[in-house]
Amino acid sequence: MLRKSILAAAIFALSATAANAASRVWISEFAVLTATASGGSAGQMAAIPSIATQSTLDISGGVQSSAAFNAQTKYIRIVCEVQCAISGSGTATTSSTLIPALSPEYFGVQPGATVSVIAAP
Repeated sequence: MLRKSILAAAIFALSATAANAASRVWISEFAVLTATASGGSAGQMAAIPSIATQSTLDISGGVQSSAAFNAQTKYIRIVCEVQCAISGSGTATTSSTLIPALSPEYFGVQPGATVSVIAAP
C-alpha cells in the first residue's frame, strides 16, 4: 500500500510539472490577407511568412503581455497550449475573451497595441 501511495504521489508530481511547463502562447503578426491562386482576390487566410513573430509568452506564472505590435500589423494569430483568456484593453482576467487550448484565433489589432494573456482553466 505504501509503495502504491509513493508511486501515485510521484506520478502526480510529474504530471503537475508537465502541466505547468505547457503554458506557452505564440503570437504572430500579419499586415495583409493573401491573394488566392484563382482570381487574385484576397482569401480568408494569413499570408506567410508573418511580418513578425513575437517571443513566446509563458503564462504558467500568471498574466503576461505581448510586445507592442509592429507598425504594419493589422491582425494577429494567437495559439495557446492551455485554455487562456486575452484582453486587448488592459490586463486579462479569466473572464476575458476565452481561447480554447491549441485553437488558433485571429484578431484585428492596432499597430503599437499589445494583448494581455492569462491561463483560464
